[in-house]
Amino acid sequence: MTFSRLCIRLSLVCALPLSATDSDKPPKKPAPKPEPSAVVEVTAPLPTEPLVTVMDPKAPRQPVPAQDGAEYLKAIPGFSVIRKGGTDGDPVLRGMAGSRLIMLLDGEQLLGGCGMRMDPPTAYVFPESYDRITVVKGPETVLYGPGNSAGTVRFERSGERMQKAGVEGTASLMGGSFGRNDQVIDARGGTPTFYVRGIGTRSHSGDYEDGNGNTVHSRYTRWSANAAFGWTPSDDTRVEVSGTRSDGKAAYADRTMDGAKFLRENVGFKVELRRLSDRIESLDVQGYRNYVDHVMDNYTLRTFTPTGMAPEPMVNNPDRLTRGGRLALGLRVAEATKLTVGLDLQANDHTIRKSSLEWTQPAEGKLRMDDGSFRNTGFFSEVDHPFTGKDHLVAGLRLDRWHAEDPRATVAISMMATAPNPTLNHQRDETLTSGFVRYEREVTAGSTLYAGVGHSERFPDYWEAIGKESLTTVSAFDTLPEKTTQLDMGWVKQTGTIRTSISTFYGKVQDFILVQSNVLKPAGMGTRPATVARNVDATTWGGEVAVGTRVAGAIRLDGSVAYTRGQNDTDARPLAQIPPLEARLGVTYEGDSWSTGLLVRGVARQDRFAVNQGNIVGQDLGATPGFGTAALNVGWKPAKGWLVTAGVDNLFNRAYAEHISRNTSTIPGYLVQSIRVNEPGRYLWLKAALTFGR
Repeated sequence: MTFSRLCIRLSLVCALPLSATDSDKPPKKPAPKPEPSAVVEVTAPLPTEPLVTVMDPKAPRQPVPAQDGAEYLKAIPGFSVIRKGGTDGDPVLRGMAGSRLIMLLDGEQLLGGCGMRMDPPTAYVFPESYDRITVVKGPETVLYGPGNSAGTVRFERSGERMQKAGVEGTASLMGGSFGRNDQVIDARGGTPTFYVRGIGTRSHSGDYEDGNGNTVHSRYTRWSANAAFGWTPSDDTRVEVSGTRSDGKAAYADRTMDGAKFLRENVGFKVELRRLSDRIESLDVQGYRNYVDHVMDNYTLRTFTPTGMAPEPMVNNPDRLTRGGRLALGLRVAEATKLTVGLDLQANDHTIRKSSLEWTQPAEGKLRMDDGSFRNTGFFSEVDHPFTGKDHLVAGLRLDRWHAEDPRATVAISMMATAPNPTLNHQRDETLTSGFVRYEREVTAGSTLYAGVGHSERFPDYWEAIGKESLTTVSAFDTLPEKTTQLDMGWVKQTGTIRTSISTFYGKVQDFILVQSNVLKPAGMGTRPATVARNVDATTWGGEVAVGTRVAGAIRLDGSVAYTRGQNDTDARPLAQIPPLEARLGVTYEGDSWSTGLLVRGVARQDRFAVNQGNIVGQDLGATPGFGTAALNVGWKPAKGWLVTAGVDNLFNRAYAEHISRNTSTIPGYLVQSIRVNEPGRYLWLKAALTFGR
């Protein structure tokens, strides 16, 4: 049965008679927010439902509190991070990176500007400034945007109605090794009818040292400010207008340039209506405008040395304007059946200006050149239907209409040379279909088995279509869309003293967009190396197992194992940029007002690789040895609302690098003693947090 036929049949339940629903019940008041626990989380919370993990980013955690979204996600089994320096790593889920992983910041899709991925979406996220992080693994939802072949991540802020007039919020200060210091304030004040929320964050670090004592070019400073104004005339109505501004600088150990500017300006609005009628449960409307202005250069954060080929500093200044919106209607089509239908829109335009003679011909005085335009309109429908008290079906269908334009007259084929663009003024229109069906069965109370099949079709992103060449020309604009079909199966148990989650997947990818570097192409009388995007077929499989239990009441054990294997079927070799087997074990002792914990992480050797092949972030460099690390933490709650936490990461000062991390670059004043960018050495940190008004 096709996805469309299934969804049509399920939608026929609209004709069923409707009995008492939640709309007949009085509205529930929000539960009081709990006092902060003294327990430092050493592993991510286990999923409470199939394929979904929900986390509280304000809760204390080990390793060192994250300063960007990627570092936070790394704690979830199946996630890894591609390190480039001290910040702005790219998150990877089950070996998939870039636009295969949808990132929503409070419902908005933010796309970075840098053609070399200095600023992935998670670079603009300070996790503690959000209230909830939700991860859906695999193509198992259609509600939040196109192309989620790896998964969907939502960084969310709550906007529940205040029950009485007053002020509430959180604040924290943190200090750590290598000059790390963070400051966060998140305060909301108002009445049951109106609220104002302000959030400010700042994070700074100097260059860190790896386990060998070598200094890594990695310092950064980031800040952000967010303001929101909300109107809540009832428990069922919220209207909010918000704005964000952020900026920063970051040094990178993997390239010849650093990030001198990461300006983001955003405005948005939301309308949320609940319990409109017996049939209409909810109506959500959202619109936003995001602008990113990014500057990279080779002199602000490093020593510039003039040469014959480069007598003056170089500057690249890309920007991206993204506008988007979403409308979703929640319908109660039968007593226990919910149908969500809606549409989302997105338009983004990318421009760039640059200079290789910044002192005499600064980039700021040059005109911006349009180099890519993308439009998408998506229609989605997702149904949640219980057959019996134990059997459950969730299914969805999504249709995306894409339009892209290539306005480039020339294409850069080296730092100093360009070539005519063979796809100048070409336009593309594609209609892509995605969908899924998942069956869930509650075998005992709190214990659920599930199996689902999802299909996701992904349009080539800017970094693939515009930022790369093809095998035959200097433009990859005509790269085919990627099509992923994946089976997900697993078991979730949340009863008694033992919590368990087992998730497995098997995926076939048609026209996987592989990025390959150092491809030799004709140039004059010789050849030149190029980085190309090309389509191949691939297979991926693997999964995650996580278990948590209590021993003697006060001691908690948590463990997880994650493994992904990928095969490039076209080239008959391993699929590149796949992290190796990883295991974590956490032991925590919980007292009334204090806790202490140990986290041990072990990563196996990775000898499945494909040199020069990978994704838009990086390519394989070769095999990597296995490694193990340990971290200790302590948490103390000295008074109501106060929480003090401290820890030491990489306790034994190991020198190691993640398999998927970027290769190191030669930087004046820094020694290159490793192939990949090494992780930080022994790292001590101390944090004090206050929750007030609750």
